Amino acid sequence: MPAASLIADIGGTNARFAVARGGRFDHLRVLPTAGYPTMQAAVQEFLAGLPADLHVSRAALDVAGPVSGDAVSLTNSTWSFSIAAARSELHLTELRVFNDFAATAMGIPHLEPADSIAIGGEERVEHGPIAVIGPGTGLGVASLVHGSDGWVVAPGEGGHVTMPAATREESRILDLLRDRWGHVSAERVLSGQGIRNLYEAVCILSGQTSQGLTDRAITAAALAGEDAACEQALDLFCAMLGTVAGNLAMTLGATGGLFVTGGILPRFPDRFVASGFRERFESKGRLSGYLRSIPAYLVVHPNPALVGLANLG
Repeated sequence: MPAASLIADIGGTNARFAVARGGRFDHLRVLPTAGYPTMQAAVQEFLAGLPADLHVSRAALDVAGPVSGDAVSLTNSTWSFSIAAARSELHLTELRVFNDFAATAMGIPHLEPADSIAIGGEERVEHGPIAVIGPGTGLGVASLVHGSDGWVVAPGEGGHVTMPAATREESRILDLLRDRWGHVSAERVLSGQGIRNLYEAVCILSGQTSQGLTDRAITAAALAGEDAACEQALDLFCAMLGTVAGNLAMTLGATGGLFVTGGILPRFPDRFVASGFRERFESKGRLSGYLRSIPAYLVVHPNPALVGLANLG
């Protein structure tokens, strides 16, 4: 039987723990990060709940925050730790720590066909570069390239590129946002907070009174057809994501496909597939034909980061 490893996908709100063996995982458990003073305390809680005959000595974690060196701090949580000290405290022989979106990207080559929904394009080129983009709390961007030893993830900060406008309406919206922040990154409009920013801008430009809705409430109202400003904001979100995703795919030459991940879009997959995303993705003037050949997919697997960690070499 393959050796068991602890894996964990640690965000600012929840930490998802599991046991990985042979590229698969089980014993999934979700713990609230606010419920534990440290990452180590949460790990110990998870380990205490495992069967008595199940022992793990190695671990691979991903965290919502930058990973560079031994000291790790989560961006939206009080958790921080030393990798070396945590390995010792938890009695592990190995502890590997990754950025959360890097782990998500690593999971892409191991997904099953049912784990994603195709959104246009032609067949994927085997071992062609893969682009990954994920709106959620923020906007994650990464790429995968295939080398002699398999897939290699290239993480980056592509969510903070300058957001371009593709229409006059988007120009007016971005002008409003620039008045507030100066620089408007893609993440300012392509995230949970981004949906709220789009909604507020739509209300201002249309002379409507904002209801101060959350991104989930905006999405729910849009899907139910209850509020025109919410519908417009959601339509803008999908189209503007297509702009950024198309730029990413063209920059990387992503013949292996563009994969959209994150926690927002799987809540309304049919609406997203039918949105202006694909049209905007391909709308690159003389290079539109090049983009038409690149397939795009919406990842609907609930835990692609755990898939990535479970398949580490």
